[in-house]
Amino acid sequence: MPHAKRTAAGDALSGLILDLFRLNSLLFTAGDRLVAGLGLTSARWQILGAIIAAERAQPVAWLARDLGANRQNIQRIVNDLERDGLVTFETNPHHRRAQLVVLTDKGRQAFDAAMRLQSPWVNGLADGLAVKDIETMHRVIRALRGRLESGEEPGERAS
Repeated sequence: MPHAKRTAAGDALSGLILDLFRLNSLLFTAGDRLVAGLGLTSARWQILGAIIAAERAQPVAWLARDLGANRQNIQRIVNDLERDGLVTFETNPHHRRAQLVVLTDKGRQAFDAAMRLQSPWVNGLADGLAVKDIETMHRVIRALRGRLESGEEPGERAS
């Protein structure tokens, strides 16, 4: 069965996707190194950030949805965070079994310390890049994410 031919945009996007996979791996490795001294990993830091970004305490399933991640993986990491005193569980008045994940003072302090380390690191990483280019890339990534999150399979489009 012959393969469908990619458009020029499809080719360009395929190359970008491969680089994004590599970048994601490198970012997680760099993040792990950056916050290791705080007893965090990139994954733990990311979940603490999602808890802080939420308007109110959420169950694990909602945090996983917000992060675009697997609930079981998030549950495992949240359990580790709870064991280390960075989060606690509270009763969810809307769902008996889905407890709410709440940041502790220790968790807030760990997140704040990570962000203090992140500022000079990200500033250095951004050095020499044009803000306009970063903003354009951000718009492209948000558009792609929106298409994928919509659940609709991309159809064949004429170029």
